[in-house]
Amino acid sequence: MPKVGMPEIRKPQLIKATMQAIDSAGLQKASVAIISRYAGVSPAIINHYFGGKDGLLEATMRSVLRDLSNAVRERLADTDPSDVVARIKAIVGGNFDSRQLDSKVVKTWLAFWSQAMHHPALFRLQRVNEQRLLSHLRLELKRVMEPERAQFVAQGIAALIDGIWLRGALTPGGINSELAQRIITDYLERQLPPTATLTGLSTRTAR
Repeated sequence: MPKVGMPEIRKPQLIKATMQAIDSAGLQKASVAIISRYAGVSPAIINHYFGGKDGLLEATMRSVLRDLSNAVRERLADTDPSDVVARIKAIVGGNFDSRQLDSKVVKTWLAFWSQAMHHPALFRLQRVNEQRLLSHLRLELKRVMEPERAQFVAQGIAALIDGIWLRGALTPGGINSELAQRIITDYLERQLPPTATLTGLSTRTAR
């Protein structure tokens, strides 16, 4: 994490530079020296405020996760609080938001996942993100099914989000947001009990 006193104007500049370096050179070759050149600052600034590349990657992912959380909240704010299906689709749509599908962000996610297995701070970030998604989904699903079943379906939706996202990230055409949401909506329809409202089941595309 950045140390207290890091000029606020520098943080987004360095985060943007980190993603640019990962996008063009990959994580292994995105050295502090390369990132500093993209940012137009001295490598000493990165080492001083972030403790090196790992700290900068953590700060970058915190920024990406804030964008993800904001995308979900924005969509939820636009839905009817009583429409369970629409709210689940809003959560899914936030995960396929256009900001998350930018090439630089996609490659940063892939770099983050590869490093999270080896760095406790990054692993904790991944766990927080995973639990937040499951919590959002369970909250809505428990309104139309038993808690145990809600947990099971929430895990299924989360697995589809991660699997489709990763599969798309590794294909030349990239992630197809509309198709992803259609697939997940189809799964959701099949899991809902007959008594659940099925209003608004057509796929909502990411903004």
